[in-house]
Amino acid sequence: MRRRTVTSGGLDEVLDSLAAAPSAAHEEVSTPPPARERDRQSLLTEFEFELPRGYVDDEGQVHRRGSMRLATARDELRPQIDLRVKENPAYLSVVLLSQVITQLGTITDVHAGVVERMYATDVAFLQDFYRRINSEGHTHAEVTCPLCHGSFEVDLSGERLGES
Repeated sequence: MRRRTVTSGGLDEVLDSLAAAPSAAHEEVSTPPPARERDRQSLLTEFEFELPRGYVDDEGQVHRRGSMRLATARDELRPQIDLRVKENPAYLSVVLLSQVITQLGTITDVHAGVVERMYATDVAFLQDFYRRINSEGHTHAEVTCPLCHGSFEVDLSGERLGES
């Protein structure tokens, strides 16, 4: 049985050619909406966060604040053809997070190696954060106080509990 290796280069070429080829149905020229309507239609595509523990780099510096952008279809597809993911499906979240985290402290080149060296608590936080911004579109969560049973909303993106 022959084994075939697929690289991400093929996916990039296919997706780029599909994006570049205009379809006949979408060739109509539309006029831009008025400024007031544009403001209402603006989409927040990048969200800031603060890690519970923080990533410790090679120099011992702790990085806690960062930002994550919304995922694209390409971001979701690319890990499926990554050989590391094929060998170990649990690696999918590492590859996916490394593609959508745009900054972590002073680090702007967030790659799979950075995510691999994060504490499990921080990776779990980022997985939940990813799910929230990509499926729900916000970083707010409804929580209930275990003492008084009152419910309130918190923003998971950065304000640390107990700090003002």
